[in-house]
Amino acid sequence: MKGSVGQSDTTHSALEVSELRKHFSVRGGVFGRKIGTVRAVDGISFSISRGETLGLVGESGCGKTTVGRTALRLIEPTAGSIKLLGRDITHQSKARLRPLRRQMQMVFQDPYSSLNPRMTAGEIVREPLAVHRIGSEVDREERVAFLFARVGLRTDQMADYPHQFSGGQRQRIAIARALAVSPSLIVCDEPVSALDVSIQAQVINLLTDLQDEYRFSYLFIAHDLAIVKHISHRIAVMYLGRIVELAPKNALFATPLHPYTAALLSAIPIPNPLAKQSNQTILVGDVPSPINPPRGCPFHTRCPRVMPHCREQAPQLKEIGPGHLVTCHLY
Repeated sequence: MKGSVGQSDTTHSALEVSELRKHFSVRGGVFGRKIGTVRAVDGISFSISRGETLGLVGESGCGKTTVGRTALRLIEPTAGSIKLLGRDITHQSKARLRPLRRQMQMVFQDPYSSLNPRMTAGEIVREPLAVHRIGSEVDREERVAFLFARVGLRTDQMADYPHQFSGGQRQRIAIARALAVSPSLIVCDEPVSALDVSIQAQVINLLTDLQDEYRFSYLFIAHDLAIVKHISHRIAVMYLGRIVELAPKNALFATPLHPYTAALLSAIPIPNPLAKQSNQTILVGDVPSPINPPRGCPFHTRCPRVMPHCREQAPQLKEIGPGHLVTCHLY
């Protein structure tokens, strides 16, 4: 059991999301009446193949984390459909969803708050095995020891508590916990943003090696484009709850089609601080409120290439090149 990958289904995509929406009610006043709606995720569609990493990038507040949590049914979707390994889980009850939970796991951003401080590291990694009743006590102990060694921790650290580990080590515990039940999909929500740069590289390389070995899929949420380029096969760019561009990573970096994507890429620092960056796009203004998004294209209030009909009609996601989709009236 200790080195097993678990059950897998290669006939379907690991995750398929169609027209996913998640809206939150805003309430105020003495009686807590509804005064508005936050359109955190506003109709996005994508799929992730077996063994593939889809990077999800965008500014803070664009809805990236909400996509990940909604896709795993940690929060309930407002509309749309979610399929895990070809099975629709959008409206599954908690009881029917529970056995499917072992196929989808999450690595959270903060490696300290996501770990129970009252449990030892070994108990944290062992807990999913107990919840899903996988193996005997001896099997579970062997599995935990194997996972500790696999993520670069010593087995004698299984008896230590989270506060006794560094940030990078705590994130390795979180990764081991996600791996414990041999999932098909792991959602990584900014898993290295709280770590030092040198530790970030180690964790990213670990995630890449684990995927090569076990062939599970990642939805990798981040705002650091350099990290996303390193780990992803395809990249989706989000703005104000919508996907504005989706493409293989090399195509996205070589020929960004959406003005927002071009602006994000031009903001990446270059290695030589004395060199001038050419064709840098500086966006003006602030991101509109998701409570009151602008009419038409949501990016038109900041777009350097805005046209009159951008203010009236919302563009649809369309394929411009092989696997390269964009939401823009320029195409």
